[in-house]
Amino acid sequence: MNADKLLTPLTLGAIELRNRIVMAPLTRLRAIEPGDIPTPLMAEYYTQRASAGLIITEAAQISPVGKGYAGAPGIYDETQVAAWKHITDAVHEHGGRMAIQLWHVGRISHTALQPGHAAPVAPSALAADTRTTIRDENGNLTRVPCSVPRALETAELEDLVEDYRLATDRARRAGFDLIEIHAAHGYLLAQFLSPQSNVRTDAYGGSIENRARLTLEVVDATIAEWDSAHVGIRISPLGMFNGLDDAGQEEMACYLVSELARRNLAYLHISEPDWAGGPAYSEAFRRALRDRYPGKILAAGSYTTEKGEKLISQGLIDAAVFGRPFIANPDLVERLTLGAPLNAVDEATVYASGATGYTDYPTLSARA
Repeated sequence: MNADKLLTPLTLGAIELRNRIVMAPLTRLRAIEPGDIPTPLMAEYYTQRASAGLIITEAAQISPVGKGYAGAPGIYDETQVAAWKHITDAVHEHGGRMAIQLWHVGRISHTALQPGHAAPVAPSALAADTRTTIRDENGNLTRVPCSVPRALETAELEDLVEDYRLATDRARRAGFDLIEIHAAHGYLLAQFLSPQSNVRTDAYGGSIENRARLTLEVVDATIAEWDSAHVGIRISPLGMFNGLDDAGQEEMACYLVSELARRNLAYLHISEPDWAGGPAYSEAFRRALRDRYPGKILAAGSYTTEKGEKLISQGLIDAAVFGRPFIANPDLVERLTLGAPLNAVDEATVYASGATGYTDYPTLSARA
């Protein structure tokens, strides 16, 4: 299968991509602890993949409270800014473009990871039926059940939004080309979006508009700090992940996408549910999203060359996002250009370099 469409340039907000092959955010858990500091190994890893049209980094927590995985990097202090700047400089020297994914994990955390061993925070005091990653007594990564969270007070949400704004400023100073707000996969913003994890009775709970309020406030704050042409967002409509089952949430997805379209973002990044064992999107749902979002759409979810080419040709997406194939094939773009075969993915390395207990995630063969 040729990759003609995937290999064409694309304007994404304020930047130009040399191709439409995007590297997905992939959690690797290689940061220095304590400090959540990006490492030279991460610089090597991203530079090897600089031929991607856009690299979206692994998620970086916007505050110490936003941390949910041992070894995840941060973007909440100046030491981290300096370390990320080394990485962005290296990628830029190789012609690459980078967006940093900003996250707060909410209830997908553990008291061992929280400042003062406090409970994680969430929209409501409801435990997630899933696990997260901490270090055992020997310093090895291991999977454990998430701790029961406490519900955020309404008055705390203003400071939370401010954390996203400050992280945006740090990302810009660290040399990133764009930021991506992580509002997918059952993390904090997705927890606010879902009635399964959000049973609040204030202005941030109940109706669709109220549950979407925090996500849109975060988007507006990051735009105010930089501008809309440098801000993207990732969502996972109808996805099933981290203890949430969003099946049947079409109305929320359509409302949120319509609101995001009004903000003229650099891009909307849709993570489709089939990569994590969910159903593939119907054509009708894809068209409903496209009808509501005329801007640039990036899409991830078990993408192959054929799938990417087809959906770009149909105008339903503008770029395809590849995850596992980029792990096994740092030169993925070159291989697709030449029509060369791909290395198979070693599933033991997909999540956190083979952390103990990652069998609760699906194993899918990498394809492109």
